[in-house]
Amino acid sequence: MTSAGGSPVRVGVFGLLGSGNLGNDGSLEAVLGYLRAEHPEAVVDALCGGPEVVTARYGIPATRLHWYRGEYRTASRAGAIAGKGLGKLVDAFRTAAWVRRHDVVIVPGMGVLEATLPLRPWGFPYALFLLCASGRLSGSRVALVGVGAARIANPSTRALVRWSARLAAYRSYRDVPSRDAMRAMGVDTARDEVHPDLAFALPAPPAGQPPVAPGRVCVGVMDFHGGDDDRDRGEEIHRRYLEGTTRFVRALVEDGRPVRLLTGDACDAPVVAAILDAVDSPLVTAAEAASLADLMKETAAADAVVATRYHNLVCALRSGTPTLSLSYAAKSDALMAEMGLGAYCHPAREVDADRLLEQFRSLEKRSAELRETLTERNRAAAQRLDRHFTALTAALFPATGRTRAPAPARNQDHARAQGHTRQETP
Repeated sequence: MTSAGGSPVRVGVFGLLGSGNLGNDGSLEAVLGYLRAEHPEAVVDALCGGPEVVTARYGIPATRLHWYRGEYRTASRAGAIAGKGLGKLVDAFRTAAWVRRHDVVIVPGMGVLEATLPLRPWGFPYALFLLCASGRLSGSRVALVGVGAARIANPSTRALVRWSARLAAYRSYRDVPSRDAMRAMGVDTARDEVHPDLAFALPAPPAGQPPVAPGRVCVGVMDFHGGDDDRDRGEEIHRRYLEGTTRFVRALVEDGRPVRLLTGDACDAPVVAAILDAVDSPLVTAAEAASLADLMKETAAADAVVATRYHNLVCALRSGTPTLSLSYAAKSDALMAEMGLGAYCHPAREVDADRLLEQFRSLEKRSAELRETLTERNRAAAQRLDRHFTALTAALFPATGRTRAPAPARNQDHARAQGHTRQETP
């Protein structure tokens, strides 16, 4: 793939990648698989939160997203406050210089246009605005690909997110509520498309594997404190979530069910530790997943899954396992409805262990039927994502004239994509 001048097209990927969130890294892996299959000559590098991890895991050069290393630590001393302030100025120049070196910059999935978890406007929203503004000024095409969005109450955060979306050259969303939210915040979405989450492009575990432990239930937990508007009552929300989830796990153990605890971010470890300590049973174990592929293997080996984090749900549904969502945002409800399990959502802010058990037992009674439904919905999701990648090529790489490979070939290439996308010379 070459640019108009005959040189290889330079593609950047941007986001909180390599920072411990498996969902974010799974979205990156899906995009790298697409680039490997459809545009193998692209020169790819990243501006991201965890450059060392991204380089080691995916084999592409990576630069730290923020100049100030303490960006995500609370600043209480004058020196730290001054460092953060200076970092914002330096990052404006660093981001602009990095964007100018690329023909295309892709923001792969992630909830970059939402504030469903606590978020400060001058953190990632500011970084995203710098990216999109730099792209508009330099002529580099910035693409927000399969991203999540939600209505934002904070005026500063809302303004930064709105302008980021307006300045991007291409936008697509992972669900209809995301597109609706951006329209409600004043963005013209008439040409924006909706496709399944990028993680549905990742290979699913082979079907028909023997169960690791008969009757196993995977329970995906989260260090949940509510959303950006819940800061004043975050600790109370967390306490109720932890108590309800722990009661549910204890009830499963009392029924003799093996329980496998899953996470999706490094920050979830204290929740796992609290449940293990409270239940104190050999039937409860914790997985050490390093990728979405690991999570899919865990969920594929379970009879059922109950999960909070969005990409825990994606992995369970992608693996075809009946799943119940502890929903903390509209994106979870939309995903479950899209996959035919809309009746199996339970509010994460108000976990009622007794009611959750009732829903879980109903889910298990319909297990065979729901597995058939998930097989059909996964097939449809794969077809829609194939069309998404076709549209992405037409929008971002119109000069290449490449013809896309059929979906099966793309999936085979994707399995080899990790670490094989052509690198930028440092």
